[in-house]
Amino acid sequence: MLKDKNLNCKDCGNQFDFTASEQEFYAEKGFTNEPGRCPKCRAAKKAQGRNNTRNTRSNKAVRRQMYSATCSKCGVTAAVPFQPSGDKPVYCKECFNFPKGN
Repeated sequence: MLKDKNLNCKDCGNQFDFTASEQEFYAEKGFTNEPGRCPKCRAAKKAQGRNNTRNTRSNKAVRRQMYSATCSKCGVTAAVPFQPSGDKPVYCKECFNFPKGN
């Protein structure tokens, strides 16, 4: 039979109860570690993670710097997302996507 436990939050240092029903829930989910944060700090950490995810998604909308290069196959000027170093061939979109056997 499980009993309530008092744990210390690793963020705020306050004591919180890890109840028998919470322990059962953790066991059902296969969690092997006890919670390290109190409910308030867990909620704050979860909210912070959501905000970081939103910021990451919005940062993806930022335009990538493009560089001009001459296609090694057809000779057209192409925009590529890296600065060509000159030691490897660079292809335009059409030549890059064209089947290699042709």
